[in-house]
Amino acid sequence: MSTTPSVLPAQGRLIDKTFTFPVRVYYEDTDAGGIVYYANYLKFAERARSEFLRFLDIDQQHILAQKHCGFIVRSCTIDYLSSAKLDDALTISCQVKELGGASAVIHQDIRCGENLLARLDVKIIYINLDTHRPTRIDAEIADKFTTLI
Repeated sequence: MSTTPSVLPAQGRLIDKTFTFPVRVYYEDTDAGGIVYYANYLKFAERARSEFLRFLDIDQQHILAQKHCGFIVRSCTIDYLSSAKLDDALTISCQVKELGGASAVIHQDIRCGENLLARLDVKIIYINLDTHRPTRIDAEIADKFTTLI
């Protein structure tokens, strides 16, 4: 029998109506100047949104397999305000700002401590993967988003 404890993936938490998720900056995330490469902020935000859905008990694999639907990014605006560096501990927040029939807008802040590094507004669309057309978000998912607006 092994006495090695289980290693679990990073988990976020919900405070009020804001989900927060921790991310560490690794060497692979930085550019030649030692700061986080601009495109990697999008990767950090994507990880946080995926964990946000998992936290809400929205099973993306089930939705893909059983309903042939999924979320895709329709648009994203990002403001870069400050730089993260190697080994920084970041916190990415997710807040549902709008909910439409087939879409939602998620506001995200990326922080290092109290320092706001980047601000994003991401519009996600729920699509039928067979037709590649937007479709109404399932009521169960919409209800979970609505409780956080």
